[in-house]
Formats: sequence, structure tokens, C-alpha cells
Amino acid sequence: MGFSSDDAFAGPMTVNLDAKEKSVLLNQRGAALLIVLWIFIFLLAVAFDFSTSVRDESTATHRYQDETQGYYLALAGFQRGVYELLHQSAGRDDLAAEKRGDIFDGSWHEESFSGGGFRVRWLDEGGKININRADERTLRRLFTNLGIEEPGRTILVDSIMDWRDPDDLHRANGAENAYYRSLTPPYTARNGPFDTVEDLLWIRGVTSEIFYGHDVAQGQREDKTPRIALREIFTVDSPIDRINLRTASAEVIHAVAGLPLEKSREFVEERKKLADKTLGDLLPLLGIGASDAALQQFVFANPAVVSVEAEGRPAQSTAARRVKGVVRTAGGGREFELVRWIDREVALPTPY
Repeated sequence: MGFSSDDAFAGPMTVNLDAKEKSVLLNQRGAALLIVLWIFIFLLAVAFDFSTSVRDESTATHRYQDETQGYYLALAGFQRGVYELLHQSAGRDDLAAEKRGDIFDGSWHEESFSGGGFRVRWLDEGGKININRADERTLRRLFTNLGIEEPGRTILVDSIMDWRDPDDLHRANGAENAYYRSLTPPYTARNGPFDTVEDLLWIRGVTSEIFYGHDVAQGQREDKTPRIALREIFTVDSPIDRINLRTASAEVIHAVAGLPLEKSREFVEERKKLADKTLGDLLPLLGIGASDAALQQFVFANPAVVSVEAEGRPAQSTAARRVKGVVRTAGGGREFELVRWIDREVALPTPY
């Protein structure tokens, strides 16, 4: 058939590559490996970013759920607080009221509700100092008793008086529009009564430490004693010129009467033990006689305008939501009027 009988070329064929061709092949394989590694790194980064995003969204959803549930628990607490307020104002007696006693002691009352819980407290606005009614002499005495030294004390007094008066003439240490417009951001003086206690934060000389009662860094003053918060002793809703001694806190009594804070706290504790409180029962506890000038600062009355603060917290959650409503009782304690509603009350760090 003409086929070669030489079997020398029979068998598998081998390819011999020189050094240059081998180098090119190795380079191509190395480049491919690098491309694959970069693809894996890219996919890993995408997967990590996706998992982080999913985790963040899940956390945000869970937080929103807790906040929403806490809000409605707080609303339930507020409604419960209003019910208790009307119940006591109307003089209705039952076993629960007898166990609870006077609700205007400023303490929190907790209840479990719907897989979570809420706590509520009642604060008589008449037991605080009306910032719109206090005159210059009263303000100076208050800040002196609170331990605010000069020149800060005079700056506070003059600036508050300038904020309330209708003119644009500032006192020696006060502030009017010219001062407030020079700030960043600029604003103008109210030249009228305070709308809320939080308006004090706009006043020259009022710092967050003075208003909230704690230093930002240390939570206390240089002498290591707690600072009394202006937000806890002032109000704009008190219907009376004097202080209701039946419900005033130790901090308010200390600021108004100048009594040592420890003695004022002892008075509040002794006041809780009295079933039927009268002005005659309370004055001896303070060491104030009927002819004492300090008596002119106080009055004994049933609370008429009350702040109902409620805080809701879902079960197994560290997030709490607080609301506050200022209500005025009417109709012999059978009705109420909502004076002010704060949908997100700022809560200071306190144990639940």
C-alpha cells in the first residue's frame, strides 16, 4: 500500500518547549491565578458588605419595633396615670388607693402590661417655681441657695429678666437681641414669658450642666456634690404664685427656703408618713413657725395642674420611651384638660 515500514515515529507524540515558551506559559498561569484570587476577594467583600447591611437593617428594625412598642406602653402608662389622678382628685377611696397613698411624692410606680411594662409618676406643677412669676429678688435668692456664684448668678438673673421684659434694653449683666444675634446660630430674645422650661437653654449663662443638673464629663461639680437641675425646680404651668408645701420636692424647698438639702430631704421623707397633711402638720417638720418670713413662700393646696410622666419598656429590651402630659383637673376631679403634650420627653439616666 506504500506505507512506510519505519516504526521509529510510532507511539505518543512529544512536544519540546524551549525556556522562553515555558516562561510565557507560567506567566499566563500566574496571571490567571491572580485574577481568580481578585475575583474571590471581590466576592468576599460583596458578601461581607451584604451581611453587614442585612445585620444593620435587622438591628434597626428590631430597635424600631422596641421603640414603637415602648411608645404605646408609655401611652398606656399615661392613661393609667390620668385615671389614678382623677381617682385621687375626686376623693374616691378604694383598696388600691389606700395601698398607694399620696401619688404626688415624685416616685415612680411600675406595672407589668402586655408583655412589657411601664412606670408612671405624678409631679404637681404647683410644687415648683413658676419662672414667669418669680421676681428679681426671688431669682437672686434661688440661685444663691443653689450655690451659683458671682458673676454667674447676676448674669442669670439679669438675662432672665431681659428675656421676659417687652423692651430691647439689656441690664448691666443681661442680654438682648444684640447679644443673641451675635451667636452661632443667631436668634432673638423672646421679650415675653417663657413658653416652656426648656427655653431657659436659650438664656445667656444657662449651660447644660446647670439646666440638666450634671456635668457633661463627670456628672457632678468640682466639689463632687450633685448639682440641682433647673429643669426639676422651675415650671411655666404653676397656677399659683407660691410653692405648694404639700408636694414640693426637697430640691425646691432647698432653693426657696435656703434650708440644707439634707434637712429638706428628711422633711420630704417625714411628710410621706403623714396620712392627713395640713399646713400645721408640715411647718414643724421644717422648723418654720407661723410668724416666720419663710412661711410667705409656701401655701398648702390640692394639686390642680399635674405633669403625668410615663415610660414604657418592652420585655427583654434595654430601650425605653418616655412621654409627658401636663393636665389640669376640672369638674371636681371628674374631668381633665390637656395643657401640654410632650411626645418624646428627654429622660435623664435613672435606674428602671
